[in-house]
Amino acid sequence: MSATEAIPTAPEPPSEHGFGTVLASVRSFAFLNRQRVRAYGVMIAIAYLPMLAKAFIEATGSVGSDFLAFWGAGKLVVAGLPAKVYDIATEQAVQALAGTGQLVVYVNPPPYLFLTAPLGLMPYAAAWIAWVVAGWALWFTVARRLLPDAGIAVLAFPGAYLAASHAQNGFVTGALLIGAALALRRSQALSGALFGALIIKPHLALLVPLWLAAGRKWTAFCWAALSAVLLCLASLLVFGADTWAAYPESFKASAVLMANEHGGPFFLRMATLYAGLRYHFDPTTALVGQGVVTIATAAAACLYWRRAKDEMAAGAMLLAATALASPYLFSYDLPFMAMPLFWLVAEARTTGWRPWEKLACVALWLAPLATRAIALPLHLNLMPLAAAGLVWMVWRRGATTDV
Repeated sequence: MSATEAIPTAPEPPSEHGFGTVLASVRSFAFLNRQRVRAYGVMIAIAYLPMLAKAFIEATGSVGSDFLAFWGAGKLVVAGLPAKVYDIATEQAVQALAGTGQLVVYVNPPPYLFLTAPLGLMPYAAAWIAWVVAGWALWFTVARRLLPDAGIAVLAFPGAYLAASHAQNGFVTGALLIGAALALRRSQALSGALFGALIIKPHLALLVPLWLAAGRKWTAFCWAALSAVLLCLASLLVFGADTWAAYPESFKASAVLMANEHGGPFFLRMATLYAGLRYHFDPTTALVGQGVVTIATAAAACLYWRRAKDEMAAGAMLLAATALASPYLFSYDLPFMAMPLFWLVAEARTTGWRPWEKLACVALWLAPLATRAIALPLHLNLMPLAAAGLVWMVWRRGATTDV
């Protein structure tokens, strides 16, 4: 045996393409830097254009759109018949002018008519475009403050696309929720006024009173109540007592919809635990299950004040919890999820990314659209699971030391 052969050799290092290296890359997701985020964001935003064109063609064709309810209500307000927005026969006659052959029942409270009134001055197609463009611009103006140097990632947030493609009110409610949470640090009055404006869709403010009380933000609490009351009084003065008297008719329409769709795809399109349980089990099980989760998330949002370093952190938890606590929520309602998500990104940039955190943020960014796309074939909407993950990640970020 030669001297060379007698020298023991060190084991070969593991291949750089081995499983361990791949796992470490996924764990850190380090390849996704700011430049790539911008590039991917631009590509996704461009991809939305033909998708929105298809949604517009369907909305103005035989498929119709949820926007029919808002446009029809606007037409009736302009015609001086605001109380008739809750009359299904009248709404059907007005919506027929759009030529889609579809009917969408109007169920929002009377203060919402302040938003629909201008729509009645435009043809249906033009009103659809104006509503989507104005809503997206309003939401983006507020939401981009979460992470100013990542504007394209905010703009292309899939939750925003869903609100646009449905021409729904997720942009308005998202701007109110995010704006109110951001404003709390500098002006409790402004924050409360914005929270109070959610009277237009009150189930999205389910946790707000408890959360403000837990944080002892009494000025904001009072302004929220005052804002809601003033909007109701203003709608009473402008649209009349008859409109408020007719409003309970919308409850009947909603009740019929919920009862007739038992076990149907309607519940798969909803992004709540209640809907998922209702699809697979009985109504009682769904109510109990959602009740437990709502109480738990309310407690988490309130207790988080003890961990939060500032009002913005506490606001991130409120909005994350809202995505899980509300029993009635659709994918187009989720633009407000941008706040807890981009708050997590901002915190990670400051203190460092934790293992798997960047990958989780990407998954949560995609979640509104991804869960909506697979819900019908999977017979399960996974959005509550994503919302629960978001709550957990925000809670974990509130700790003073790494967990």
